[in-house]
Amino acid sequence: MMKLDIQFCILLKKSVLIGVFCLFISNLTEAHANPVVLVMGDSLSAEYGLPRGAGWVKLLEEQLRQEASPWIVFNASISGETTAGGLTRLSALLQQKKPGILLIELGANDALRGLSIDATEKNLLKMIQLSKNSGARVLLFGMQIPPNYGQEYTKKFKDLYSRLATQEKIELLPFFMSGIASNPDLFQADNIHPNSKAQPLLYKNVWGAMAPYYVILKNTKVN
Repeated sequence: MMKLDIQFCILLKKSVLIGVFCLFISNLTEAHANPVVLVMGDSLSAEYGLPRGAGWVKLLEEQLRQEASPWIVFNASISGETTAGGLTRLSALLQQKKPGILLIELGANDALRGLSIDATEKNLLKMIQLSKNSGARVLLFGMQIPPNYGQEYTKKFKDLYSRLATQEKIELLPFFMSGIASNPDLFQADNIHPNSKAQPLLYKNVWGAMAPYYVILKNTKVN
């Protein structure tokens, strides 16, 4: 009987130690991500052709400030960026900023250059997986291109975003340019980049897609 009691005590101690270890690991994971929204985009998010501070990302910052959110926004968007360029830069940004939320607005330049849709999808997939492994939640912006690129290419490009979102179980903004793409009055002279009047609409699209994050955006604790 004494021997059984000793064995029971040993097993109990091991269980307690395992529980403490798991709690410790859990806390480390939670502390890994910071209250930072990282935006990885191209000229559509980099205020191309706009006055400084007039883009939709600035409007997102203002929204968080109005709500007294402790979260900050870091805009790492670069005009002309492709998915390959974004992937190349992402690892360093994840290490430096440790974002709790990542917004990916990339792919349009890939399509405009006629790059392989398979390559675009693989690059976005790697970005999503790297971000998830770092502890970040991911919102993917769906993009579309004009039909003059060919019906098959246009459809495949559009469909890759919803496919990735479903496959990786992440949030999706179905079409970033919704409400803007068909209105020429909302574009700059190049007929490619949205003008200042379009920025509140872009912001509205993004903020609506961020609804699953509203609760955590009120807290400093990411997870």
